[in-house]
Amino acid sequence: MTTEERPYQDERPRPQRGRRVLVVLLVLLLVLVGLLVVADRVAAGVAERALTEQVREELATQGVQAGPPEVEIGGFPFVTQVLDGRYERISIGLKEVRGSVQGDVLALPTLDIDAYDVTASLDTLRSGRGGVIAGSVTGTGTISYDSLATRLDREGLQLGERDGRLAVTAPVDIFGQQVPVSGTADITVEQGQVALRFTGLTAEGLPNGSLARMLLSNFAEGISVDVPLPALPFDLTVSEVRPLPEGLQITAEAVEVPINAAS
Repeated sequence: MTTEERPYQDERPRPQRGRRVLVVLLVLLLVLVGLLVVADRVAAGVAERALTEQVREELATQGVQAGPPEVEIGGFPFVTQVLDGRYERISIGLKEVRGSVQGDVLALPTLDIDAYDVTASLDTLRSGRGGVIAGSVTGTGTISYDSLATRLDREGLQLGERDGRLAVTAPVDIFGQQVPVSGTADITVEQGQVALRFTGLTAEGLPNGSLARMLLSNFAEGISVDVPLPALPFDLTVSEVRPLPEGLQITAEAVEVPINAAS
């Protein structure tokens, strides 16, 4: 066969080997990143358990009655935060927070606390000695309507949320008959307690006379009370109260707060 008759052959090197090397490198890189992420989360879990014990001791020192705290360290990666000794956010979840207030027990089914700009040395996390300080802390919790209704001590009284306001319904004895009364309350926070002021009560089928208005006014005054709040942990001070369908939500804030007492 002459040179002219031989079929054309592409003698250029094929990039198959280079592609295989690239794929292998990419797989190894993904595996390495995955291992680093897992190691980072494992280290965060160890720190979270250490902080949980320290928070538990601090709550006991402050006399706060609650279920076991749940601590979660936010931000990624965790290791760089450890080396810097500063954490973006530490979340603390508390359940069944209770406090005795003038003989009555007010319950917060949940109290979620977020501590920001937290400083804690590696030695503190490892040994439990030293202070953990948060630049700012925000807490949100809910007071059950049943707890509030029990404190108002009126048979048949029910509280709830209506159009973003605290609403009340109750049977009231007027002119010898039970009349359903309803209305809403103005809510303010004054010196560590929630002030409930019920206004604009109406009674179904009640004549609009001066005596009827006086009876409704007396009832509204009787259920308008100041509700002292239990002492909150970490120096939290209530800044806002808002009615929600599940209860009366409180928002509290504090700055430069020790998450655990230095020892």
